[in-house]
Amino acid sequence: MDQLLTALNGLIWSKALIALCLGAGLWFTIRTRFMQVRGFVEMTRLTFTGQKSDAGVSSFQALAMSMAGRIGIGNIAGVATAIAFGGPGAVFWMWVMGFLGASTSYVESTLAQIYKEKDAEGRYRGGPAYYIEKAMGLKWYALAFAFATLVAAGLLMPGVQANAIADSIANACAGGAICGDLSGQWMGMDARIALKAGIGVVVALMLAVIIFGGVKRIAAFAELVVPFMAMAYILTAVTVMVINYDFVPTMFRIIFESAFGVHAGFGAMLGLAVEWGVKRGIYANEAGQGTGPHAAAAAEVSHPAKQGYVQAWAIYFDTMLVCTSTAFLILATGMYNVIGPEGAMLHQALPGVEPGSGFAQAGIESIIPGWGAIFVAIALFFFAFTTIMAYYYMAETNLTYLNNHLPRPGRTLLLRLALLGMVIFGAVRSAEMAWMLGDIGVGLMAWLNIVAILILQKPALQALRDYEVQKKQGLDPVFDPDKLGIRNAGFWRRAP
Repeated sequence: MDQLLTALNGLIWSKALIALCLGAGLWFTIRTRFMQVRGFVEMTRLTFTGQKSDAGVSSFQALAMSMAGRIGIGNIAGVATAIAFGGPGAVFWMWVMGFLGASTSYVESTLAQIYKEKDAEGRYRGGPAYYIEKAMGLKWYALAFAFATLVAAGLLMPGVQANAIADSIANACAGGAICGDLSGQWMGMDARIALKAGIGVVVALMLAVIIFGGVKRIAAFAELVVPFMAMAYILTAVTVMVINYDFVPTMFRIIFESAFGVHAGFGAMLGLAVEWGVKRGIYANEAGQGTGPHAAAAAEVSHPAKQGYVQAWAIYFDTMLVCTSTAFLILATGMYNVIGPEGAMLHQALPGVEPGSGFAQAGIESIIPGWGAIFVAIALFFFAFTTIMAYYYMAETNLTYLNNHLPRPGRTLLLRLALLGMVIFGAVRSAEMAWMLGDIGVGLMAWLNIVAILILQKPALQALRDYEVQKKQGLDPVFDPDKLGIRNAGFWRRAP
């Protein structure tokens, strides 16, 4: 099974997908005339405005739900993994992916708003499956994406987050007074595995309280928790950099030299730096993956481009602030390992430590002894927990789409139970297996969605131009699909 999954992962994450992600981001950046630069002030303004309704959530709540999905284990363990296997230069290529990905996020999120609809309970639903069917007219393609996302978000990806929670908590309390010695046995089981299983059960129970409350409870929880957890993490990284300020210039030099293959120690890793930077960048910020559009469609806005702007800003926040914070925590303290192309250890500051949250824990610990493992465990818990919550919303949205075409009762309950079961299962699996399953899920969605939005980009670009024209006229832009010649945007034609 391991060999099969490894082969499948290698096929999905071939150089073709890396090139597709970078190429799509560059193409959308050009077609939107660098909207992520020109529109930065506007996207920032829109992020903190907007109204919610009985059918939809506010722009900020939709942002918080999408950020709940974006800010997860990829922002800590994913960055560490990129550095371990791609060298410090991978951080630069994560920045590149973040910059280009902002325009990709605009396109996919605007399309989700244009082609959204109301479900049987009067709530907004939308996402790639909806715009693929309505704009492309390919129902089989839409069903394929919906099914792939249901499997990925409902079964494959939650295990990565649960595994990270369990590992970080076990690392934080191993050998302490609370957990005791985790190297022995407990009731006939490996003590560490038993602890991780218990953590998985607790996380599943807490998650059940949220997901059984529906989208409104998910949005309210995300709005409260996501900004707080992200800012606390960023401030900690800034504190570490201030304390260790003398190494900061060297850190930037290592990043840029490694990114372009001219560093003495990491120069041979140029290809790996690009590969791991893009791969982990996509996993962290999810631009092009097709996850963000689900939350974007739930927003109550007067014009689709508004939420496109907001979701572009989300990529900046995720990559340029949160991911960068992890990179700085690790690189500014020198607490990382780098494994070369042939398996040689090019940099080893943490013997025996696997690539992941342990790098960030060691970085903080080296500056603020006694706090690193605990703080990262707390941050990882909130990051990963809210991400699993967002995964459920994505899976439920695609299940709703499937039920519209292939109805069968009881599927929602089955999805909830299956996801909770995968949380417990993922908590006790090896990190390598969990990441592999997560990568497969992300890759499948990315292939299907990026191809679709490259074909369907025109309505999103028309919406951007229409929004900019109305803003220049001093108006609060309102969307009229008929005026722009956009078909099958039924919601907007019925809206008052």
